Amino acid sequence: MTLLEVRNLTVRFGDNIVVNDVSFDVGAGGRFGIIGESGSGKTMAMLAVLGVLPIGAEVSGSIRCDGVELVGADEDVRRAVRGRTIGMVFQEPLTALNPLMRVDRQIGWPLRLHHGMSRRDADAAAVEWCARVGLDEPERIARRLPHEMSGGQRQRIGLAIALAAKPRLLIADEPTTALDVTVQDDILRLLDSLVDGDGLSLIFVSHDLGVVARMARDIAVMRSGRIVEQRPTGELFERAEDPYAKALIESARRGTVDLRRLLRGES
Repeated sequence: MTLLEVRNLTVRFGDNIVVNDVSFDVGAGGRFGIIGESGSGKTMAMLAVLGVLPIGAEVSGSIRCDGVELVGADEDVRRAVRGRTIGMVFQEPLTALNPLMRVDRQIGWPLRLHHGMSRRDADAAAVEWCARVGLDEPERIARRLPHEMSGGQRQRIGLAIALAAKPRLLIADEPTTALDVTVQDDILRLLDSLVDGDGLSLIFVSHDLGVVARMARDIAVMRSGRIVEQRPTGELFERAEDPYAKALIESARRGTVDLRRLLRGES
């Protein structure tokens, strides 16, 4: 069953096309990866799916989520999808979080908006989510402001916010880029367990091929706004055809990434 169907998605700002005729599907329980260098259009494509593109963006094509067309939909339709059907965790949690709002209120807001919880019940659920994403002393953490926490703690809070309303699809856009290697591995393990535990579909976006290979069963390679190759993960490494995709794979093989272990599901 297809949960998200994107067809001929194009995003432009005036004459500048940043996403060009992009198409892909994500099935229920699927794990889809998008790899590409900075400026390849991968983040803009995800913001288009979520309906939070910057002012001035023009979108064409089709984005259907759970059978609902999102391109051209009014804000009420978009608002109903954001958080409840699609959750998103961003690259830099400090800028994604409200610096003036306590953590429990930020985690609890989707629950109040989409599930009609009272503030007291949402605050209690927020503490439970702090525990679920592996934060020590969750009741104390829940009362903190974002600047009082480390980068790894903030990214765990970002995951809690994205998942609190129990969406069916999680978009993770470079969720570990701003973190050191040890914390990055912890966050990826946590993301794995949360996605599997709740049976979520996942879109994992990164410029790091090794990380995408670890997290995704199918991968699309983006360059200059286009998908230049799209295959199941194992097939991509075995018989990529596009020169840019081949160069990415070769670069990963020359580095420290053990691609064969990743493809076997080992970390």
